[in-house]
Amino acid sequence: MSLYILDHPLLLHKLSIIRDRNTSVKEFREIVSEIAMLMCYEATRDLAVEDVDIETPVANATVKRLAGKKLAIVPILRAGLGMVDGMLNLIPSAKVGHIGLYRDPETLEPVEYFCKLPADIAERLVIVIDPMLATGGSAAAALRFLKERGCVNIKLMVIIAAPEGVVRIQAEHPDVDIYAAALDEKLNSHGYIVPGLGDAGDRIFGTK
Repeated sequence: MSLYILDHPLLLHKLSIIRDRNTSVKEFREIVSEIAMLMCYEATRDLAVEDVDIETPVANATVKRLAGKKLAIVPILRAGLGMVDGMLNLIPSAKVGHIGLYRDPETLEPVEYFCKLPADIAERLVIVIDPMLATGGSAAAALRFLKERGCVNIKLMVIIAAPEGVVRIQAEHPDVDIYAAALDEKLNSHGYIVPGLGDAGDRIFGTK
């Protein structure tokens, strides 16, 4: 498993905006989607391509098109929903599954309440998305659910990760690559990433 920190200048700039507590819900939601699109560009860098013969307005040409496995995007509800549209802008043919988890406020462990996936999920490259990788409990559980359904080619894409979450995914799912725009300092006593950006779900949907 590899950890990729995508520190592109555009990502760094957009991260500075969503970290700011004064950023509006509208702007936060839009920029999360933009960040997801930029990260998707990097996370799909190793997709297979094949030669295709076409005719341009000028001449015949052999060009590259995507080949091989199909894709699925699986957001962890509810905050992961904020990243879906940005990714679909780049991969409009991808199917979207959903895994619903919430974190028990006492144990900080994930509890499943919903799971709906494409029927052929096991045949697809699956990119699991969630803005925050904090304790790693929800992401680890989501990856486990996918593997139980036969998935073998999975990536995890988050905007901000905590070292604790990275360590947990590395320990429980050493075969899953992690893509993040930032690796922050630590978790606080409430399980929030420091400095982080607060509760991503509340900030995306304006529920706080």
